[in-house]
Amino acid sequence: MSTPPAGTTKKRAMSRRDYLAPLPVPTGQKPCDSLNTIWRKNQVFLDIGNYSIGSAVMVIWPVLLLFVFMTYITPHPLMWGGGLIIVGIPILFVIQGLFREVPLPVRFNRQRREVCVPQADGTYWIVPWETVTAAATQHSSVSQAGRATMGLLIIGFENPDPQAKEGEKHYSMGFNCGGGTTAMALWECMRSYMEVGPDAVEDQTARFYRSKGIWATYVDDLIKAAKLRGWLVTALWEGFCGLFIFNTLLIDVLERWKLNPPPDLPYPDIIEWSKPLPPEQWAKRSPELEAAIAKREAELADQTAEKA
Repeated sequence: MSTPPAGTTKKRAMSRRDYLAPLPVPTGQKPCDSLNTIWRKNQVFLDIGNYSIGSAVMVIWPVLLLFVFMTYITPHPLMWGGGLIIVGIPILFVIQGLFREVPLPVRFNRQRREVCVPQADGTYWIVPWETVTAAATQHSSVSQAGRATMGLLIIGFENPDPQAKEGEKHYSMGFNCGGGTTAMALWECMRSYMEVGPDAVEDQTARFYRSKGIWATYVDDLIKAAKLRGWLVTALWEGFCGLFIFNTLLIDVLERWKLNPPPDLPYPDIIEWSKPLPPEQWAKRSPELEAAIAKREAELADQTAEKA
């Protein structure tokens, strides 16, 4: 399956698609794990999970509060019916997901420059890093309520088995992060880890191994935020918005239930594959990627100089 070169952008009247890989060249964005997809990170591998219960709560809870408020003001049957459809169906999907096993993460091994992609049937693929595809898609729609924009980061993997059946040749992960620069920043978490190093990517994996209770953890987070931004901003954002608008306490409860700790890859061969290698055995970039990165970095430097 051929894709346009990384760095290519295709724009239409109501949509945009940015091709980010292959080859995995810099996007110009700072790595930002906006959906908390990083489950494990060390000097050898990075685990990326596609089970984001926290993001689901952050989207559904404000909408639920809005419908409760509107129904209180206008207690009309149509309002109740609309709320049940718009909010009730996503809530049912979330509840259903809570009683299923958490899908295994995709593992990016930077020393081998390979990716382990688990499959639903219990098998897995080992995919060369430089063959991974990535694209940020963004679509807009206009209605009486105004303009609404939605987007995805889509990461694709090709089955290395040339004899694979038609329905087993491709595998993809989709992240509802809004597209555009947000999707690029999320992709940069994986790209920067593989091409720059573990220290280039900040993660929040400590939340999966918290020893304190939910309220004690919440207070610690408030104190940490206050040291960075001051108590006024912390009280408004982490306090009011976090507690009432996004319900961070419920998010903490659900994450502790389903992701404490996150699932690990159980395959004996992958456990061995995930062990550190001596530096002299680390895989190297291909000459094609070296040239593509140098070219892209020069383009980004020119764009920065033009803006200055």
